[in-house]
Amino acid sequence: MTGPDRANDDVDALFVPDGPRLVPTDRARGPWSPDALHGGPVAAAVARATERSVPADDSMRTTRLTLELLRPVGTAPMTVTGAVVRPGRRVQVVDTVVEQGGVEVAWGRAVRIRVDPDLDPPEPATPEDPAPDPPERGTEVPSPWSLYRAFHNAGVGIRYVSGRLGEPGPATAWFRLLVPVVAGEEPSPEQRAVAVSDFGNGISSELDVAASVFINPDLTVHLVRPPEGEWVCLDARTRFGPPGTGLAESALWDTRGRIGRALQSLYIGAQP
Repeated sequence: MTGPDRANDDVDALFVPDGPRLVPTDRARGPWSPDALHGGPVAAAVARATERSVPADDSMRTTRLTLELLRPVGTAPMTVTGAVVRPGRRVQVVDTVVEQGGVEVAWGRAVRIRVDPDLDPPEPATPEDPAPDPPERGTEVPSPWSLYRAFHNAGVGIRYVSGRLGEPGPATAWFRLLVPVVAGEEPSPEQRAVAVSDFGNGISSELDVAASVFINPDLTVHLVRPPEGEWVCLDARTRFGPPGTGLAESALWDTRGRIGRALQSLYIGAQP
């Protein structure tokens, strides 16, 4: 630590634990400002708090995680507190609050459902969509936004199958965490999935960042199952609604198959 409220820039993690607080490193920052965090690390911290709020062996899995970004999450230390608000043997809800300096900056809600090992997995009536090319066939492209170290250029590895960050239109890309979410801890599969799911809006943007803003105030990730391995693929596209609104939608894959979907509501406007 270089001070009580800043993590050492050389730490290979997104956050450093400091008692009950998580102190962000430079690798957790977003592309829009060096003073604000990327939504992916915040979502991963919420997933971690969800996991720490329940017994590790309760036979339940997170099937949906929603992150509500109330305001920009800064680079100051944050506390992430989770609590079970709906207990249940089959379905459970865990709410999470992210605070910085006593101010709530984000909320999380996770739905967890019991896994029943005695049931035979049903077969779908319709075959799954064709899988994207595997990560080894993807292309690594330098980020067009590399003025400072941040999550998109130092926290994740990216391999594009189609499209590019900074090029308008749909895109398909594989992502993997390059560092742990919290120093000294192995990220859970759910943490890996939600950390990269926030990239859907960026890689599938339809608008010129020099002329427009397209901000996602939320992120919802549905997981059919946790990802296996390090790589998670986003097959993403952006759709427009009434003027000022939009939706970024990403199909999620791992190297074995489809794992879920991520959705981001969009506020769209002109650059000031």
